[in-house]
Amino acid sequence: MTSLFSEVVVNGETIPTKVIASEAQNHPTPKSKPGQAWTAAARALAIRALLLQEARRRGLAPDPQEVAEGRVETDDEALIRQVLDAAVDPAAPREADLRAAYDASPERWRAPTLYEAAHILFPVRPGDAAALAKARIEAAAVLTEVRRDPRAFDRLAREHSACSSRDAGGRLGQLISGDTVPEFEAALDALAEGAIAPEPVASRYGLHIIRLDARAEGAVLPFEAVAPRIRDMLEKVAWAKAARNFTATLVSDAEVTGVTLVAA
Repeated sequence: MTSLFSEVVVNGETIPTKVIASEAQNHPTPKSKPGQAWTAAARALAIRALLLQEARRRGLAPDPQEVAEGRVETDDEALIRQVLDAAVDPAAPREADLRAAYDASPERWRAPTLYEAAHILFPVRPGDAAALAKARIEAAAVLTEVRRDPRAFDRLAREHSACSSRDAGGRLGQLISGDTVPEFEAALDALAEGAIAPEPVASRYGLHIIRLDARAEGAVLPFEAVAPRIRDMLEKVAWAKAARNFTATLVSDAEVTGVTLVAA
């Protein structure tokens, strides 16, 4: 039996505990269960080691590519991409597969939902606990006024909102799915037309008092219109499955101590 915070050995290659501890910071888990982060980090590093070993076995030389503006792969990242590119070659989805995916859930393929909404924004920078506490008090007071007299929303937005929409009484005009941050859109989806959110809604920008004026759910799009999107989705799913199978093969053939890897 191995101890929880031990080094990991992958086919004779040792991953030191200090490296695992550093990687564990990238695997958030409850503070009461630090072992979960350690195990997740150890598994991730063991898989990484297996892929790099396979790249070396195949005689691959790193060919780093730019993955974002000003961001180029490290040699190890390049080797992992290259070995996966060489080993993973899933079959392309057939037209019948596309049609089956569409027919199984046509409501998934809708035109964007349209919203007409208004809000009053109390800005808070991320991580500013003092500003958040102050904004909660201010937002609660304004929300109480709005509940007492919904017709006052326009005036209160002009007086209190930090958004440029205050000049229009907080009205944001017509929005479509994706125009706002997910937490704001989720609040809109939960409201009936004409309703005001019962509590201020938190987002990366601060706290919002939100009113939904109208919503028009997008119509289901015809198969021909969404077939390219379905093909892209199925190709990604197939690639991910093939990559998992390839990795599982490496795991099943490997000798690993210090952490348990599941070949599945």
